[in-house]
Amino acid sequence: MEKTLVILKPGCISRGLIGEIISRFEKKGLRLAGMKMIWLNDAILNKHYAHLANKPFFMRIKKGMMATPVVVCCWEGLDAIDVVHTMAGKTNGREATPGTIRGDYSMSIQENIVHTSDSPETAAVEIKRFFTESELFNYSLPYTNSLYCSDEL
Repeated sequence: MEKTLVILKPGCISRGLIGEIISRFEKKGLRLAGMKMIWLNDAILNKHYAHLANKPFFMRIKKGMMATPVVVCCWEGLDAIDVVHTMAGKTNGREATPGTIRGDYSMSIQENIVHTSDSPETAAVEIKRFFTESELFNYSLPYTNSLYCSDEL
């Protein structure tokens, strides 16, 4: 099974959408492997958004991500990275398709409710950035056989 990272951003926290968003991933059939609430700081945001460090909006992103604590989650399932990224929708909430998380809850390119990993390489780095091995849990869901056909497992 593949693992991916989701960050419930400050806009999600301040609007009281934590349960709603987590529920969407659970209803899809993903397994929650880890979850915690943390305050992000300059050091972790400089690493997490290093690819945007030279952009004029970098400081705005950092400030926005430190507005409230965030909830970081590790979700697991077959093709979890693509599934979660698709469920999130386009980065710009105004352009995101209705039915996606951002399409249903966001009107912004930055205040867009969630961050999701976009590739296996990124997911591996991001999960290690936010979770220790002991903070990730492996357990069985009793309905896994109802989620996947036998040759998918």
